[in-house]
Amino acid sequence: MTTPSSTPNLSASSRDAADAPDLTPTTFAGRAGMAVGALSVPMVALYFVCSGPPPEWNVLTRSLLTLVIMAVLTAFGVALARLLPRDDTGRRTIVGQLALVSLLTYVAVILFATSLEAGTPLAFPDRGMDPTTDGPLAAAMALAHGPIAHLWIAMFFLGFARAAQQFMTAASPVVPRWALRGAVVIGAINLLAVPSLYFGMDATHFYAVNGWGADALVGLITLVWFGFIGLGIHRARKTQPRMLT
Repeated sequence: MTTPSSTPNLSASSRDAADAPDLTPTTFAGRAGMAVGALSVPMVALYFVCSGPPPEWNVLTRSLLTLVIMAVLTAFGVALARLLPRDDTGRRTIVGQLALVSLLTYVAVILFATSLEAGTPLAFPDRGMDPTTDGPLAAAMALAHGPIAHLWIAMFFLGFARAAQQFMTAASPVVPRWALRGAVVIGAINLLAVPSLYFGMDATHFYAVNGWGADALVGLITLVWFGFIGLGIHRARKTQPRMLT
């Protein structure tokens, strides 16, 4: 006498799971992207609330916010990896893979720069030093926050836009077309900010390597656009009968 096999039931269950709409990565990516955009506004604002050298609490608070933003951005990248298209062999496209690797590299660079920035008030708590301009770590931090970060995040935006366009259909878009056009624009803006390393470290100059324009403003626009991408993913989900990964 043979025992009935449970394999057919497992197979049927697997087929049902495969046929069910998988909205979890979409919802996760959408919410994570919007969280990055929302958290970036108070983080960047902390750079401008003090006219002179910022107090220790200011530097440490914005550093802590940056750590949270990078953690959420990492989660966004992991979820986005589930959404970007694959070719006929099941492999992710080259531009899609480039986008994901560039995003995670950007996160690592910002974490490194943040550790340098927070290190100044921790090492010299009573000196009244501005970590963006003073101390031995300022130049290394400025280059990491500036041209290095700009180049790698530009590769993310341009790679993401190209990869998503390869899968763009009216019935199942990854994100709306306006989000992709914006990603191309943000990528181009970051590329334009890369040569700022030739313009010194006077933070009052727009195009200085640590200036309010090429560094702070471009950085804010970049992180806020993650919020718009998250919003676009969230809105595109409502029009998707099924998300293919």
